[in-house]
Amino acid sequence: MPVPWEALIPFGLMVTMFGVTGTLSNLTFRAQNQGKPPRYGLERWDEMMIARDYRLTGHNRGQTSDPVIRPTPESK
Repeated sequence: MPVPWEALIPFGLMVTMFGVTGTLSNLTFRAQNQGKPPRYGLERWDEMMIARDYRLTGHNRGQTSDPVIRPTPESK
């Protein structure tokens, strides 16, 4: 059975667009998480640690060894 060569151009465009969309989506998620992959399947402990990290650094994925909590806009 011969290959319909005229169908390969639209197929290639579709594959390329899906690949570009997935790559840009991945880059967007990682940019919002300081270059780390997004978290899935969070437990209560993980949510508490995310809240603690946010209070300490101002970002959900940030970590610091400084025990002093800096003031947040909500606490003013």
